[in-house]
Order: sequence, then C-alpha cells, then structure tokens
Amino acid sequence: MSIKTEQPLIVIASIAVGSVIGELLDLEGKLEKGCASLESRIGDNAKGFSAGFIAASLIYCTGSMAVLGSFEEGLGGYPSLLLAKGLIDGLTSIAIAASLGFGVIFASVPVFLYQGTLTLAAGWIQPFMSQPAIIEMSATGGLMLVGIGINLLGFMKIRVMNMLPGLVIAVVLVQLFI
Repeated sequence: MSIKTEQPLIVIASIAVGSVIGELLDLEGKLEKGCASLESRIGDNAKGFSAGFIAASLIYCTGSMAVLGSFEEGLGGYPSLLLAKGLIDGLTSIAIAASLGFGVIFASVPVFLYQGTLTLAAGWIQPFMSQPAIIEMSATGGLMLVGIGINLLGFMKIRVMNMLPGLVIAVVLVQLFI
C-alpha cells in the first residue's frame, strides 16, 4: 500500500467527498457507540477494545491486496494474494493486539464481510475496476493509513472511519473522468 497516484486530484476529491458523506452518516460515531456499548457489557477487561477494533479493521480493509485478492478468488483464480494478505494481517494483528488490546480479534468480522462481498460480487464489479481505478483507490486507502498512523501516535484525532466512502468515490471519479 502506498500513496502512489497518477491523479492526485482524484485522491484529494475522494477523501474530501468521502469524508463529507462519512460525517453526514456519522460512521465513526456509530461504530464508537457500538464499541462503547460492547465495552460496558464486557467490563474492565475491554479497555481499548474500540481502538484495537477500529485500527485493525481500517488497516485490513483499506489495502489493495484485499480488493485484488478478492477479485482473483471471485473470478476463479488461485487466491495467492488473499493467502499472502492473511499471513501479513496475522503478523500485524499480533503487534496491534499487543499495543491496543483484544478488539483486534473482532476486526475479522468486517474483514470477512468486506472481502466476502467483494469476492461474491467480483464478476459484477470487475468492469468498474480498471487499473487506474485500482491505483487511485489504493492511493486513497494509503492516505487513510497515514491518518490511522497519526491517530495511533496520538498527535491528533482524525476520523478515518468517516473517510471510508472515499474508496468508492475514487472508483466513481476514475470512471467519470479518466
């Protein structure tokens, strides 16, 4: 995952429009409320649940390997990218769980839903996922990962979850303008 892009305006517009949509839908607020509710039910053992869950979910779902691997599997190919991604995510989860707690385990649910949906819909989505669309979507996801890094370092609070619609917006903008 990188922020390599051919069309920086598409990445900027995707983040901006996606953030507005995410803020209007209050994606991060709803997720935090759900995590807080779960933390209160579990008790003191759940300290840091939401931080681990949100960070891991975003890290695992914003990468191009998730998209390309899901398409590869959905179109009948050998899932080599998904297997490599699984290994990378497994090792990453150890480090994230060590610092942010057991909420990382529950990130498997959105990853399953995201990658499963992409795999099942691969035949339908493939015509929209040209090489430029994948590049710009990956760059948009890379910029979101920078936001996650800033959050983890504690410099400031960036509502990265609200930027998620930007991934779809990037693909739409590429289809419209490139």
